[in-house]
Amino acid sequence: MIRVVIGVVLALHGLVHLWFVALALRLVTFRPEMGWSGRSWLLTPLLGDAATRSTAAVLLSAAAAAFVVGGLALAGPAAWWRPALVFAASLSTVVLLVTWDGGTDLIVQKGAIGVAINVAVLVLLAR
Repeated sequence: MIRVVIGVVLALHGLVHLWFVALALRLVTFRPEMGWSGRSWLLTPLLGDAATRSTAAVLLSAAAAAFVVGGLALAGPAAWWRPALVFAASLSTVVLLVTWDGGTDLIVQKGAIGVAINVAVLVLLAR
């Protein structure tokens, strides 16, 4: 039963990534209190705004899908849940760090809790 609960929680964590996809694709009207502006400290100077948002949308969608698949595999249980979740947490962390806008205001809304969850998942999976 605990595998099912943890798997569902991880799948839901993956679905939260879709909020950042919605922001990246401008599916919602951005307001500063929403957090991530669509700018990246690393990618925006190299790629520009539109390409940064597109790249973020693709990579965050992949992380979301990997978390959903990995979480469901854990709940399943499928034998390959562990590598799926390691991939999901690693990809999510890298994308959130690379696409962070560099500001410390609204850090929670910009993904700090997501990074913390990802790190916890990676630590627990490394045991």
